[in-house]
Amino acid sequence: MNWAWLQDGSVQVENVGVIDESAPAGQELTLDEDRIFWNFESKKPPRSVCSESCPPGTRVARKKGEPVCCFDCISCAEGEVSNTTDSAECSRCPEDFWSSPERDLCIPKGVEFLSYQESLGISLMTASLLGALICAVVLGIFTRYRNTPVVKANNSELSFLLLLSLKLCFLCSLLFIGRPRLWTCQLRHAAFGISFVLCVSCILVKTMVVLAVFRTSRPGGNASLKWFGAGQQRGTVLVLTSFQAAICTAWLVSASPTPHKNMRYHIDKIVYECVVGSVAGFGALLGYIGILAFLSFLLAFLARNLPDNFNEAKFITFSMLIFCAVWISFVPAYISSPGKYADAVEIFAILASSFGLLVALFGPKCYIILLRPERNTKKALMGRPTTKR
Repeated sequence: MNWAWLQDGSVQVENVGVIDESAPAGQELTLDEDRIFWNFESKKPPRSVCSESCPPGTRVARKKGEPVCCFDCISCAEGEVSNTTDSAECSRCPEDFWSSPERDLCIPKGVEFLSYQESLGISLMTASLLGALICAVVLGIFTRYRNTPVVKANNSELSFLLLLSLKLCFLCSLLFIGRPRLWTCQLRHAAFGISFVLCVSCILVKTMVVLAVFRTSRPGGNASLKWFGAGQQRGTVLVLTSFQAAICTAWLVSASPTPHKNMRYHIDKIVYECVVGSVAGFGALLGYIGILAFLSFLLAFLARNLPDNFNEAKFITFSMLIFCAVWISFVPAYISSPGKYADAVEIFAILASSFGLLVALFGPKCYIILLRPERNTKKALMGRPTTKR
Protein backbone atom coordinates (compact mmCIF):
# COMPACT_ATOMS: atom_id res chain seq x y z
CA MET A 1 0.00 0.00 0.00
CA ASN A 2 1.21 3.58 -0.72
CA TRP A 3 -0.10 6.77 0.84
CA ALA A 4 -0.38 9.56 -1.73
CA TRP A 5 -1.00 13.21 -0.77
CA LEU A 6 -3.60 14.87 -2.99
CA GLN A 7 -3.69 18.58 -3.89
CA ASP A 8 -6.62 19.24 -1.56
CA GLY A 9 -4.61 17.91 1.38
CA SER A 10 -6.38 14.60 1.68
CA VAL A 11 -4.63 11.27 1.67
CA GLN A 12 -5.33 8.48 -0.77
CA VAL A 13 -4.18 4.93 -0.25
CA GLU A 14 -3.21 3.11 -3.40
CA ASN A 15 -2.34 -0.49 -4.03
CA VAL A 16 1.13 -0.56 -5.63
CA GLY A 17 2.03 -4.22 -5.16
CA VAL A 18 0.95 -7.75 -4.44
CA ILE A 19 2.37 -10.49 -2.24
CA ASP A 20 1.79 -13.95 -3.68
CA GLU A 21 2.98 -16.63 -1.29
CA SER A 22 2.44 -19.33 -3.90
CA ALA A 23 4.93 -17.68 -6.31
CA PRO A 24 8.43 -19.15 -6.71
CA ALA A 25 11.03 -18.19 -4.15
CA GLY A 26 12.27 -14.65 -4.63
CA GLN A 27 9.23 -13.60 -6.68
CA GLU A 28 6.64 -13.38 -3.89
CA LEU A 29 6.59 -9.57 -3.98
CA THR A 30 5.54 -7.73 -7.12
CA LEU A 31 5.77 -3.89 -7.17
CA ASP A 32 4.53 -1.37 -9.73
CA GLU A 33 7.22 1.24 -9.16
CA ASP A 34 5.60 3.76 -11.51
CA ARG A 35 2.57 4.04 -9.18
CA ILE A 36 4.64 4.67 -6.04
CA PHE A 37 4.40 8.26 -4.77
CA TRP A 38 7.58 9.73 -3.26
CA ASN A 39 6.99 12.85 -1.20
CA PHE A 40 10.20 14.66 -2.35
CA GLU A 41 10.82 17.48 -4.79
CA SER A 42 12.64 15.13 -7.12
CA LYS A 43 9.70 12.66 -6.97
CA LYS A 44 12.37 9.92 -6.85
CA PRO A 45 13.23 7.41 -4.13
CA PRO A 46 15.86 8.58 -1.58
CA ARG A 47 19.42 7.27 -1.74
CA SER A 48 20.54 5.48 1.36
CA VAL A 49 24.18 6.68 1.34
CA CYS A 50 26.20 8.95 3.63
CA SER A 51 28.88 9.94 1.09
CA GLU A 52 29.06 9.81 -2.69
CA SER A 53 31.56 7.44 -4.33
CA CYS A 54 35.12 8.72 -4.73
CA PRO A 55 36.03 9.11 -8.41
CA PRO A 56 39.36 8.00 -9.94
CA GLY A 57 42.19 10.32 -8.91
CA THR A 58 41.08 10.28 -5.26
CA ARG A 59 41.19 7.88 -2.32
CA VAL A 60 38.73 7.08 0.44
CA ALA A 61 39.41 8.56 3.89
CA ARG A 62 37.10 7.12 6.56
CA LYS A 63 35.46 9.48 9.05
CA LYS A 64 36.32 8.52 12.59
CA GLY A 65 33.34 7.51 14.70
CA GLU A 66 30.91 7.38 11.76
CA PRO A 67 29.51 4.48 9.72
CA VAL A 68 31.70 2.94 7.06
CA CYS A 69 29.56 4.56 4.36
CA CYS A 70 30.64 8.00 5.58
CA PHE A 71 34.03 9.11 4.22
CA ASP A 72 35.89 11.95 2.52
CA CYS A 73 37.43 11.84 -0.95
CA ILE A 74 41.04 13.08 -0.84
CA SER A 75 42.92 13.84 -4.07
CA CYS A 76 46.04 11.78 -4.69
CA ALA A 77 49.35 13.50 -4.04
CA GLU A 78 51.66 14.55 -6.89
CA GLY A 79 53.27 11.50 -8.44
CA GLU A 80 50.48 9.20 -7.23
CA VAL A 81 47.35 7.96 -9.01
CA SER A 82 44.19 5.90 -8.52
CA ASN A 83 42.29 4.61 -11.53
CA THR A 84 39.31 2.98 -9.82
CA THR A 85 36.22 4.25 -7.99
CA ASP A 86 36.38 4.27 -4.17
CA SER A 87 40.08 3.40 -4.18
CA ALA A 88 41.42 2.77 -0.68
CA GLU A 89 44.89 4.15 -1.50
CA CYS A 90 46.86 5.85 -4.26
CA SER A 91 49.70 4.14 -6.11
CA ARG A 92 53.03 5.84 -6.77
CA CYS A 93 54.04 6.19 -10.42
CA PRO A 94 57.26 4.53 -11.70
CA GLU A 95 60.46 6.57 -11.62
CA ASP A 96 60.24 7.81 -15.22
CA PHE A 97 56.53 8.66 -14.99
CA TRP A 98 54.43 11.34 -13.32
CA SER A 99 50.76 11.71 -12.46
CA SER A 100 48.35 13.37 -14.88
CA PRO A 101 46.54 16.57 -13.75
CA GLU A 102 43.49 14.41 -12.89
CA ARG A 103 45.72 12.00 -10.88
CA ASP A 104 44.10 9.02 -12.62
CA LEU A 105 46.92 8.04 -14.97
CA CYS A 106 50.74 7.84 -14.97
CA ILE A 107 52.23 9.66 -17.94
CA PRO A 108 55.89 9.80 -19.05
CA LYS A 109 57.86 12.65 -17.51
CA GLY A 110 58.98 15.47 -19.76
CA VAL A 111 62.65 15.47 -20.77
CA GLU A 112 65.03 18.41 -20.86
CA PHE A 113 68.39 18.78 -22.59
CA LEU A 114 70.04 21.32 -24.86
CA SER A 115 68.30 20.52 -28.13
CA TYR A 116 68.95 21.48 -31.73
CA GLN A 117 65.26 22.39 -32.02
CA GLU A 118 65.13 25.10 -29.33
CA SER A 119 66.22 28.70 -29.87
CA LEU A 120 69.20 28.48 -27.48
CA GLY A 121 70.56 25.37 -29.18
CA ILE A 122 70.01 26.85 -32.66
CA SER A 123 71.82 30.08 -31.68
CA LEU A 124 74.84 28.26 -30.27
CA MET A 125 74.98 25.86 -33.22
CA THR A 126 74.84 28.80 -35.66
CA ALA A 127 77.66 30.58 -33.82
CA SER A 128 79.73 27.38 -33.84
CA LEU A 129 79.29 26.80 -37.57
CA LEU A 130 79.93 30.48 -38.28
CA GLY A 131 83.23 30.31 -36.38
CA ALA A 132 84.27 27.17 -38.27
CA LEU A 133 83.34 28.87 -41.56
CA ILE A 134 85.40 31.96 -40.71
CA CYS A 135 88.36 29.70 -39.87
CA ALA A 136 87.97 28.03 -43.26
CA VAL A 137 87.86 31.42 -45.01
CA VAL A 138 90.96 32.66 -43.16
CA LEU A 139 92.69 29.37 -43.96
CA GLY A 140 91.83 29.92 -47.63
CA ILE A 141 93.23 33.46 -47.50
CA PHE A 142 96.44 32.27 -45.87
CA THR A 143 96.77 29.46 -48.42
CA ARG A 144 96.22 31.92 -51.28
CA TYR A 145 98.85 34.34 -49.90
CA ARG A 146 101.12 31.73 -48.29
CA ASN A 147 104.23 33.13 -49.97
CA THR A 148 103.73 36.68 -48.71
CA PRO A 149 105.78 38.03 -45.78
CA VAL A 150 102.82 38.44 -43.41
CA VAL A 151 101.89 34.77 -43.71
CA LYS A 152 105.46 33.50 -43.67
CA ALA A 153 106.40 35.58 -40.61
CA ASN A 154 106.75 33.66 -37.34
CA ASN A 155 106.39 30.15 -38.79
CA SER A 156 103.46 29.92 -41.21
CA GLU A 157 103.18 26.21 -40.41
CA LEU A 158 102.18 27.06 -36.86
CA SER A 159 99.63 29.55 -38.18
CA PHE A 160 98.00 26.88 -40.35
CA LEU A 161 98.02 24.43 -37.43
CA LEU A 162 96.54 27.10 -35.15
CA LEU A 163 93.72 27.76 -37.63
CA LEU A 164 93.00 24.04 -37.84
CA SER A 165 92.89 23.71 -34.06
CA LEU A 166 90.56 26.73 -33.79
CA LYS A 167 88.24 25.14 -36.33
CA LEU A 168 88.20 21.96 -34.22
CA CYS A 169 87.44 24.08 -31.13
CA PHE A 170 84.40 25.58 -32.84
CA LEU A 171 83.16 22.21 -34.09
CA CYS A 172 83.66 20.33 -30.80
CA SER A 173 81.04 22.60 -29.19
CA LEU A 174 78.41 20.81 -31.33
CA LEU A 175 78.98 17.69 -29.22
CA PHE A 176 77.43 19.52 -26.24
CA ILE A 177 74.11 19.96 -28.08
CA GLY A 178 71.59 17.14 -28.38
CA ARG A 179 70.54 14.32 -26.08
CA PRO A 180 73.59 13.07 -24.15
CA ARG A 181 74.78 9.60 -25.10
CA LEU A 182 77.78 7.62 -23.89
CA TRP A 183 79.95 8.37 -26.91
CA THR A 184 79.10 12.10 -26.95
CA CYS A 185 79.76 12.41 -23.21
CA GLN A 186 83.15 10.76 -23.62
CA LEU A 187 84.12 12.57 -26.80
CA ARG A 188 82.96 16.09 -25.97
CA HIS A 189 85.45 16.81 -23.20
CA ALA A 190 88.29 14.86 -24.81
CA ALA A 191 87.84 16.73 -28.11
CA PHE A 192 87.51 20.04 -26.28
CA GLY A 193 90.60 19.46 -24.13
CA ILE A 194 92.89 18.24 -26.91
CA SER A 195 91.74 20.92 -29.41
CA PHE A 196 92.35 23.74 -26.97
CA VAL A 197 95.73 22.41 -25.87
CA LEU A 198 96.77 22.14 -29.53
CA CYS A 199 95.63 25.73 -30.02
CA VAL A 200 97.31 27.13 -26.91
CA SER A 201 100.47 25.09 -27.59
CA CYS A 202 100.79 26.73 -31.01
CA ILE A 203 100.38 30.15 -29.40
CA LEU A 204 102.95 29.32 -26.72
CA VAL A 205 105.48 28.15 -29.32
CA LYS A 206 104.83 31.24 -31.49
CA THR A 207 105.51 33.41 -28.45
CA MET A 208 108.74 31.54 -27.78
CA VAL A 209 109.69 32.05 -31.44
CA VAL A 210 109.12 35.81 -31.08
CA LEU A 211 111.51 35.90 -28.13
CA ALA A 212 114.04 33.68 -29.91
CA VAL A 213 113.96 35.79 -33.07
CA PHE A 214 114.50 38.96 -31.09
CA ARG A 215 117.46 37.42 -29.31
CA THR A 216 119.06 36.48 -32.64
CA SER A 217 118.94 40.15 -33.64
CA ARG A 218 121.17 40.99 -30.68
CA PRO A 219 124.93 40.42 -30.60
CA GLY A 220 125.79 36.85 -29.67
CA GLY A 221 122.19 35.62 -30.03
CA ASN A 222 122.53 33.64 -33.27
CA ALA A 223 122.24 30.31 -31.46
CA SER A 224 118.68 30.99 -30.18
CA LEU A 225 116.85 29.89 -33.31
CA LYS A 226 119.41 27.17 -34.01
CA TRP A 227 118.22 25.30 -30.95
CA PHE A 228 114.57 26.17 -31.52
CA GLY A 229 114.07 25.61 -35.23
CA ALA A 230 111.01 24.34 -37.08
CA GLY A 231 111.60 20.74 -36.00
CA GLN A 232 111.86 21.67 -32.33
CA GLN A 233 108.74 23.82 -32.63
CA ARG A 234 106.70 20.96 -34.10
CA GLY A 235 108.08 18.62 -31.44
CA THR A 236 107.14 21.00 -28.64
CA VAL A 237 103.55 21.27 -29.91
CA LEU A 238 103.36 17.49 -30.26
CA VAL A 239 104.69 16.81 -26.75
CA LEU A 240 102.40 19.38 -25.10
CA THR A 241 99.35 18.04 -26.94
CA SER A 242 100.29 14.42 -26.25
CA PHE A 243 100.37 15.14 -22.54
CA GLN A 244 96.77 16.36 -22.68
CA ALA A 245 95.82 13.28 -24.71
CA ALA A 246 97.35 11.14 -21.92
CA ILE A 247 95.28 13.01 -19.31
CA CYS A 248 92.10 12.42 -21.34
CA THR A 249 92.93 8.74 -21.83
CA ALA A 250 93.55 8.18 -18.13
CA TRP A 251 90.32 10.01 -17.30
CA LEU A 252 88.23 7.99 -19.77
CA VAL A 253 89.72 4.69 -18.61
CA SER A 254 89.44 5.31 -14.85
CA ALA A 255 86.16 7.24 -14.51
CA SER A 256 84.60 7.96 -17.86
CA PRO A 257 81.88 10.64 -18.26
CA THR A 258 78.47 9.02 -18.69
CA PRO A 259 74.92 10.18 -19.48
CA HIS A 260 72.76 10.67 -16.40
CA LYS A 261 69.05 11.21 -15.74
CA ASN A 262 68.86 14.01 -13.18
CA MET A 263 65.53 14.28 -11.34
CA ARG A 264 66.62 16.74 -8.63
CA TYR A 265 65.86 19.92 -10.54
CA HIS A 266 62.22 19.16 -11.49
CA ILE A 267 59.79 16.68 -9.95
CA ASP A 268 57.87 16.23 -13.20
CA LYS A 269 60.78 16.41 -15.62
CA ILE A 270 63.94 14.41 -16.37
CA VAL A 271 67.07 16.45 -17.11
CA TYR A 272 69.51 14.51 -19.28
CA GLU A 273 73.10 15.52 -18.67
CA CYS A 274 76.65 14.19 -18.76
CA VAL A 275 78.33 13.63 -15.40
CA VAL A 276 82.08 14.15 -15.58
CA GLY A 277 82.78 10.91 -13.73
CA SER A 278 86.01 12.09 -12.15
CA VAL A 279 86.13 15.68 -10.95
CA ALA A 280 89.90 15.31 -10.63
CA GLY A 281 90.15 14.27 -14.29
CA PHE A 282 88.05 17.20 -15.45
CA GLY A 283 90.04 19.52 -13.20
CA ALA A 284 93.34 18.21 -14.58
CA LEU A 285 92.11 18.80 -18.14
CA LEU A 286 91.12 22.40 -17.43
CA GLY A 287 94.13 23.02 -15.20
CA TYR A 288 96.59 21.94 -17.89
CA ILE A 289 94.95 24.28 -20.41
CA GLY A 290 95.12 27.05 -17.79
CA ILE A 291 98.83 26.49 -17.16
CA LEU A 292 99.69 26.68 -20.86
CA ALA A 293 97.48 29.75 -21.32
CA PHE A 294 99.12 31.49 -18.36
CA LEU A 295 102.62 30.71 -19.70
CA SER A 296 101.64 32.04 -23.13
CA PHE A 297 100.24 35.19 -21.58
CA LEU A 298 103.30 35.68 -19.37
CA LEU A 299 105.81 35.26 -22.20
CA ALA A 300 103.78 37.43 -24.57
CA PHE A 301 103.48 40.10 -21.89
CA LEU A 302 107.24 40.10 -21.39
CA ALA A 303 107.71 40.44 -25.17
CA ARG A 304 105.11 43.16 -25.67
CA ASN A 305 107.66 45.99 -25.90
CA LEU A 306 109.82 44.42 -28.57
CA PRO A 307 110.33 46.42 -31.80
CA ASP A 308 107.32 46.75 -34.11
CA ASN A 309 108.47 44.09 -36.53
CA PHE A 310 108.15 41.59 -33.68
CA ASN A 311 104.89 43.00 -32.30
CA GLU A 312 102.81 39.83 -32.80
CA ALA A 313 103.41 39.36 -29.07
CA LYS A 314 101.03 42.28 -28.46
CA PHE A 315 98.22 40.47 -30.24
CA ILE A 316 99.07 37.24 -28.43
CA THR A 317 98.96 39.09 -25.09
CA PHE A 318 95.54 40.53 -25.90
CA SER A 319 94.18 37.20 -27.16
CA MET A 320 95.38 35.29 -24.09
CA LEU A 321 93.97 37.99 -21.83
CA ILE A 322 90.55 37.37 -23.42
CA PHE A 323 91.07 33.61 -23.18
CA CYS A 324 91.98 33.66 -19.49
CA ALA A 325 89.16 36.08 -18.60
CA VAL A 326 86.58 33.87 -20.30
CA TRP A 327 87.68 30.66 -18.60
CA ILE A 328 88.11 32.24 -15.17
CA SER A 329 84.49 33.44 -15.45
CA PHE A 330 83.43 30.02 -16.70
CA VAL A 331 84.13 28.09 -13.48
CA PRO A 332 81.61 29.83 -11.14
CA ALA A 333 79.05 30.17 -13.94
CA TYR A 334 79.32 26.46 -14.76
CA ILE A 335 78.99 25.36 -11.14
CA SER A 336 75.90 27.51 -10.52
CA SER A 337 74.08 26.63 -13.78
CA PRO A 338 71.56 23.77 -13.62
CA GLY A 339 70.91 21.14 -16.28
CA LYS A 340 71.15 22.16 -19.89
CA TYR A 341 72.32 25.65 -18.97
CA ALA A 342 75.62 24.22 -17.73
CA ASP A 343 76.21 22.87 -21.25
CA ALA A 344 75.21 26.25 -22.70
CA VAL A 345 77.72 28.01 -20.43
CA GLU A 346 80.51 25.66 -21.51
CA ILE A 347 79.64 26.13 -25.19
CA PHE A 348 79.60 29.90 -24.71
CA ALA A 349 83.04 29.79 -23.08
CA ILE A 350 84.40 27.66 -25.94
CA LEU A 351 82.96 29.98 -28.59
CA ALA A 352 83.90 33.23 -26.83
CA SER A 353 87.52 32.20 -26.27
CA SER A 354 87.80 30.78 -29.81
CA PHE A 355 86.41 33.93 -31.41
CA GLY A 356 88.72 36.02 -29.22
CA LEU A 357 91.79 34.09 -30.39
CA LEU A 358 90.66 34.11 -34.03
CA VAL A 359 89.98 37.85 -34.17
CA ALA A 360 92.99 38.95 -32.11
CA LEU A 361 95.56 36.76 -33.87
CA PHE A 362 94.33 36.68 -37.46
CA GLY A 363 92.26 39.84 -37.77
CA PRO A 364 95.28 42.20 -38.10
CA LYS A 365 97.00 39.88 -40.62
CA CYS A 366 93.88 39.56 -42.78
CA TYR A 367 93.50 43.32 -42.65
CA ILE A 368 97.01 43.81 -44.03
CA ILE A 369 96.65 41.04 -46.64
CA LEU A 370 93.30 42.20 -48.01
CA LEU A 371 93.10 45.96 -47.33
CA ARG A 372 96.70 47.14 -46.93
CA PRO A 373 98.72 45.04 -49.41
CA GLU A 374 101.43 47.73 -49.54
CA ARG A 375 102.36 46.73 -45.98
CA ASN A 376 102.57 43.06 -46.93
CA THR A 377 106.20 43.31 -47.99
CA LYS A 378 109.43 42.24 -46.38
CA LYS A 379 110.67 45.81 -46.36
CA ALA A 380 107.59 47.04 -44.51
CA LEU A 381 107.77 44.22 -41.98
CA MET A 382 111.48 44.69 -41.31
CA GLY A 383 111.21 48.46 -41.07
CA ARG A 384 112.11 50.20 -37.82
CA PRO A 385 110.13 53.07 -36.32
CA THR A 386 111.86 56.40 -36.70
CA THR A 387 113.54 57.62 -33.58
CA LYS A 388 112.52 61.03 -32.33
CA ARG A 389 115.33 63.31 -31.33
